[in-house]
Amino acid sequence: MSSILFSPMDIGGLTLANRIVIAPMCQYSASEGRAGDWHQIHYGHLAFSGAGLLIMEATAVAPEGRISPFDLGIWSDEAEHALDRVVRSVRGVSRMPLSLQLGHAGRKASHARPWEGGGFLGPDKGGWRPVAPSGMPFEADEPAPQALDEAGLARIKTAFRDAAKRAAKLGFDAVEVHAAHGYLLHQFLSPLSNVRTDGYGGTLAGRMRFPLEVVETVREAFGGPVGVRISGTDWVPGGWQVEDSVLFAAELKKRACAYVHVSGGGLSPLQTLRTGPGYQIDMADTIRRETGLRTIGVGLITEPEQAETIVASGQADLVALGRAMLYDPRWPWHAAARLGAKVDAPPQYWRSQPYVVKGLFG
Repeated sequence: MSSILFSPMDIGGLTLANRIVIAPMCQYSASEGRAGDWHQIHYGHLAFSGAGLLIMEATAVAPEGRISPFDLGIWSDEAEHALDRVVRSVRGVSRMPLSLQLGHAGRKASHARPWEGGGFLGPDKGGWRPVAPSGMPFEADEPAPQALDEAGLARIKTAFRDAAKRAAKLGFDAVEVHAAHGYLLHQFLSPLSNVRTDGYGGTLAGRMRFPLEVVETVREAFGGPVGVRISGTDWVPGGWQVEDSVLFAAELKKRACAYVHVSGGGLSPLQTLRTGPGYQIDMADTIRRETGLRTIGVGLITEPEQAETIVASGQADLVALGRAMLYDPRWPWHAAARLGAKVDAPPQYWRSQPYVVKGLFG
C-alpha cells in the first residue's frame, strides 16, 4: 500500500512532493538581523532532507520585534540582501519549496539566547523596551512593555506588509504569519495578555481584529500562499482555547489562507501541559474537521509510522518536525525507507542508499 505521508499535497496553489514540513526553528545567529554563514550552511543542509516544505525561522519584521538581539530579520535592505545570499545558495542545490515565517515577539522581545539563560535584556545589556497589546509583562519581574497606540499598530502592519513584499522579491514560495507561542499576534488573541478597551480588545472579535488585519495585509502584499501558525490553546484556564482557535481558523479561511499550523502554549509562564507523542495533534484534528482548512500538525512527532497514521487518518493534512529534524536532518530519507516510499535526494548522495533498501531515491 502506498504511503500517504509521501503523497503530494497542494497548499494555496503550491504543490508539495510530500506531507513532511520542516518547522521554523530559531537559530539566534544573525547580526543586526542579517543572515550569515551559519544560516547558509544550516538551511543548505536541511534542503537536502527530502521534506516537502522548508519553513525558515521566525524572521522579525522590525528590530524591536526580535526575540533576541541575534534574531533573523527582514526590515532593511541589508537584511534582505543577506537573506538573498542564503536563498540563492539553497535554490542552487535543491528543488524544495521555501517559506519564510514572519513574526514580531511583542512583550517576549529583548531576551538573551536560550543557551545564555534566556533572561530579559534591558537597554544597558543591548536590549530595548518591548511593545505589546497591553502594558503587561510576560514575567512578573520584567518591566512592563509599552502598550501599542493607534500609530504603533499602523507601524507594525506596515512592517508586516513591507516584509511580505521583500519575501516575494526574494522568491519565497510561501510565507507564514507567526501568531503562536506567546508572541505579538498571539498576545492580541488571548484575554490573558490583551485587556484593551478599544476595538482591538474585549470580545473575541475584537481580539482577533489586529491579527486578521495583519494577515490580510500580508496576503495582499505577498501574492502567494500565506499560512498562519497559531497556539491552539494557552494551556491556562481562562485563556485562549481550542474553541477560539476554531473560530479564528474559520476567519482565516474566509481570507483565503492556505493553511493553519497548529502548535500550543508559550503565552504564559503559568501554563500546564502534559507532553507526549503527538500531544497537540488533537487540536489540529478538531480545527480541520470544524473548518475544512488545511492543517499542519505538530507535537513530538518522531516516528515515521506515527506521522503516517496522522495524515492517513485525516487528523492533519501535513506534519511538521522541528527538534527531530535537527537531531536527524535525513529523517525523511529514513521515513521513506521504513514506509516503502521514494524521496528526493541529490544524485551526489544516491550511492549512500543501503543495500537492503531498493528504489529509495527518486
